[in-house]
Amino acid sequence: MRVIFAGTPEFAATHLLSLINDDAQEVVAVYTQPDRPAGRGKKLTSSPVKLLALQYGIPIYQPSSLNNETALSDLAALKADIMIVVAYGLLLPQNVLSIPCYGCINVHASVLPKWRGAAPIQRAIENGDQASGITVIQMDAGLDTGAMLSVSHCNLDENETSASLHKKLALLGSDSLASTLKKIQDQTAVGIAQDSDFSSYANKIKKSEALINWSESAHVIERKVRAYNPFPVSFSMLDGLRIKIWSATVQNKEGSGEIGEIISATARGLEIKCGQYCLLIHELQLPGKARMAVSEVLKSKALFFSRGKIFSA
Repeated sequence: MRVIFAGTPEFAATHLLSLINDDAQEVVAVYTQPDRPAGRGKKLTSSPVKLLALQYGIPIYQPSSLNNETALSDLAALKADIMIVVAYGLLLPQNVLSIPCYGCINVHASVLPKWRGAAPIQRAIENGDQASGITVIQMDAGLDTGAMLSVSHCNLDENETSASLHKKLALLGSDSLASTLKKIQDQTAVGIAQDSDFSSYANKIKKSEALINWSESAHVIERKVRAYNPFPVSFSMLDGLRIKIWSATVQNKEGSGEIGEIISATARGLEIKCGQYCLLIHELQLPGKARMAVSEVLKSKALFFSRGKIFSA
């Protein structure tokens, strides 16, 4: 089939590569977000999807909106059989959905109707979910509300991070997409309506959410540490410095001291008093430095992380 692919981050690029390697599909165009400033130098940076499309010589479109005559005309001129959307970042207006022969389908990183929205991977981990998955839907005008063409499941490991689940679901999604496209071509695909009574929403992650509130339970904080790895990365302030927390585990003991206080600082990690139980930090990052194991950090910063000092909430 003649395929238009719309996506932006690395998660989407994994799906695009699987389509490029699928002899049954011809990717005639790629839609992705406009280049944006990134990094300390704020240099204009292309999305992973754009970089992959450039590598394979696929025509690239980067409109800031699809809701105008020029964008609609460009889409129609491609004469696509189907449009595949994976973490694109732009809403598709109703008049776009009907342009390809088979409409538009979306690969979503949750088992819908749970975790509709922008951040299903992070919210699943933050919520303490034990399972996740991929849903391929026939897109309609709603936000992730279309009929389900395929549902695939996977379990979450005890130490699952957004980074690890991202990789797991990218592979699962690529397989689910391939099998769904075959069913569409064979005209055997069946859409099942979602039950919105069981829906929940995964709102976009705000950087401000990464600030640790030590009055929360250690279990809640530990889940957030995993959910916000690799972005935006949980952090707390100590003596005016922003300390990023990359990995931690729960210590099921109350400990003595104030909320946010360093109870102990050993090669095992930094033990911090929380609203309930304690959090043992294993890996952290000082400003301008690489992430490091606490055991390594303490070799030169033992006084800075000494027992009795208090992280701010």
